[in-house]
Amino acid sequence: MDSNATADCPSLPWRAFSNTTMWGVAGLCRGFLSALCHAECHGKEEFTQLLDSRKETSQRTKGLITVSNHISVMDDPLLWGILPMRFWNKRWSFGSYDICYQTRPLSLFFTMGKVLPCHRSAHSKFGGLGQPAMTEAIRLLSKGPFPVDHHRAAPELQRWSRQNVCVDPFSDMSVAYTTDGEDSHLAPSAYSCNSNSWVHIFPEGKIHQSPRKTMRYFKWGIARLILEPQECPDVVPMWIEGFDDVMHESREFPRFLPRPGKRVSVTFGSKVDSESVFGEMRSRWQKLRAKVEKSNPDSRDLPVGVLSDELLTHKEAVELRKEVTLKVRNLVLEVRRSRGLPDEDPKEGLVDTWLEEGHKREGHMKDDSWVRDI
Repeated sequence: MDSNATADCPSLPWRAFSNTTMWGVAGLCRGFLSALCHAECHGKEEFTQLLDSRKETSQRTKGLITVSNHISVMDDPLLWGILPMRFWNKRWSFGSYDICYQTRPLSLFFTMGKVLPCHRSAHSKFGGLGQPAMTEAIRLLSKGPFPVDHHRAAPELQRWSRQNVCVDPFSDMSVAYTTDGEDSHLAPSAYSCNSNSWVHIFPEGKIHQSPRKTMRYFKWGIARLILEPQECPDVVPMWIEGFDDVMHESREFPRFLPRPGKRVSVTFGSKVDSESVFGEMRSRWQKLRAKVEKSNPDSRDLPVGVLSDELLTHKEAVELRKEVTLKVRNLVLEVRRSRGLPDEDPKEGLVDTWLEEGHKREGHMKDDSWVRDI
């Protein structure tokens, strides 16, 4: 067995397969956007300059979060085809476990595509804010490497029995974690090359195709990604349009084929002054964590990205996550506004608004929008 993986990076064959997967998919997306769509991009020069400044691991002093609306099953990876090729293998993202990890071939494909397996609470008891995908993302946004023997998921799970199963077939390093006590996934944060990485997130958690181009409320996972890394990550809000026309939820046979000839756009906002926008909230989080750790031994000395039950559910922590999440949503709305769209009704950002959907989780909604739970 080839043991050329180190604490610095995965084995060479693993990196080769991953890069081939990401470049291959992004190349197809670039071809589709260039030849079969009318694509435009705004703010790309500033964003690519930011990515270039983070090209080497040693140049990255903090993580990077990009956050956008979610309007089609093809948003990721199609939107990244608009970037220069040198960035096609850089981003990490989340993928629904019950969709992206149904079979071994799918699991391998999405793992090579730098997708973290995320359980959704509506489909799995292993979902929620404390699951391992969140731990990995927080660590990717921090300076590593991190050991894998402290990974934990939702509080109801027992400690992992298969944490150190090796999942890189080209190496004998133990660099795996589990999301449900049975599966095994490569822990990217175990490698220093992934320190202060770029993570993209769609905080709506669902595809939302609205004729008014509005967004659903944002889920609180984005707040953990901002509050808990060692340094406050850079944040770049984005706004995407037209991808819902490429893969609209009302499409008929053949549903699996993207529709050509559509007009699409990607708008990158400016990098947020994270310290100014989130610094005070991070300070409050650190004080709250110190207070809880002082009073509760179970909350002490937890590794980066791992929370005790109390820190997950503490009333002050919940309110703080709500505040951060709303702040991030407003940043995305600012980019939306720059595209000449009218302001949303403030109710659009409230959970209570979407509870009016009742038990209908997806499909054609009464406000004429289309929702897909993905």
